[in-house]
Amino acid sequence: MTAYQKHIEDWLAGRVEGARVGTLVGLRLTGFQDGVVRMEMDAGPQHHNPMGTLHGGILCDLADLAMGTAMAATLEEGEGFTTAQLSASYLRAVREGKLTATARIVHKGRSVGHAEAEIVDGEGRTVARFTSVCVVLRR
Repeated sequence: MTAYQKHIEDWLAGRVEGARVGTLVGLRLTGFQDGVVRMEMDAGPQHHNPMGTLHGGILCDLADLAMGTAMAATLEEGEGFTTAQLSASYLRAVREGKLTATARIVHKGRSVGHAEAEIVDGEGRTVARFTSVCVVLRR
């Protein structure tokens, strides 16, 4: 088990704090198994855009943190990463309720990783789909 994987497991168990931006927005790590990461949030008026629906950037935060956590779980000691590209497809408007992002790595090579995430609402309907390209960094 790498230090990254241990940190993710400790985060899931509540022994360490996760990414502070996640705390700010209200994101929770709720699952980490076989490289699949699950994050949740309770969407409400504090996350709305001026039209009264969930701001797309909040959905990006949820998906990006889930995909980034999945990517971190694949890293070896001495590796890091940065996101080079994030693509979003918004499929359904959300006003409030529980949202769940499920993320996995589609491919991880020596220099580039590809991740995907799906966000569903409390009724299991797909709200948005995301893909991410990550560049692997070595110290």
